[in-house]
Amino acid sequence: MSETLQIGQLVPDFTLPGSSDQNVSLSNYRGRKVVLYFYPKNNTPACTQESCDFRDFHGDFEKWNTTVIGISPDPLKSHAKFAGKYELPFLLLSDEEHQVAEQFGVWQLKKLYGKEYFGIVRSTFLIDEEGKLKQAWRNVKVKGHIEAVLEAVQE
Repeated sequence: MSETLQIGQLVPDFTLPGSSDQNVSLSNYRGRKVVLYFYPKNNTPACTQESCDFRDFHGDFEKWNTTVIGISPDPLKSHAKFAGKYELPFLLLSDEEHQVAEQFGVWQLKKLYGKEYFGIVRSTFLIDEEGKLKQAWRNVKVKGHIEAVLEAVQE
């Protein structure tokens, strides 16, 4: 799928272990909009801010028949602690093998302090009720992002 998934295309189904202790498939949410946000790591400042922003707007997303799901390479135990600590009302999925991140083209070579490594590029995808990609935000800056996503959901 990489960067080639186009707006309007059907998003391939996937299944990942979720913080609900159950495997979660994208297809479970047909008939609802889905906001999938990929983030690098639990308990880091920007990821915590982004997750808490989605938490704070959770009711607004629900009003628009929209499910929010966070995905990172963190293991389920880490997700459980993170979700509990910040009272996140939505599922976090564990993509430890980064297969889904690769499908969405968000597992990329990154650079930090001169070191290169592979990791998640913070990105959000809006999927419509029929499972088609409605909008994609890549290389997300957290400030103001949740409002932009909510605006797209309401269109």
